[in-house]
Amino acid sequence: MKFASRVTITGIKSSKGTLENGNAYDSTKVYVQTDLDDSKGTGKGSATVEYNWGTSDNYGTVKHLPFPIVADVEMEIVTNGRTQRTQLVSLKPAAQAKAGS
Repeated sequence: MKFASRVTITGIKSSKGTLENGNAYDSTKVYVQTDLDDSKGTGKGSATVEYNWGTSDNYGTVKHLPFPIVADVEMEIVTNGRTQRTQLVSLKPAAQAKAGS
């Protein structure tokens, strides 16, 4: 299930290399400001949630921007049948999204 959202991204980090055992890794992590659950009256404010966003190449598309940034993102909820997770599919800084409309 895919959905779109406008979010505040507080940071972004790329990682690429090879582990000692020879396995390669290549990823970008995006840190999204997310409201804390206050339904029980025990949380207030926000925290940062980490999402994977493809390879380290994605980092290069936004690294020049001053953070935090507001962005339009497409997210997807996927499951293996037992657990579900949310992954970030695409990210477009809001200024770019507005200019491209």
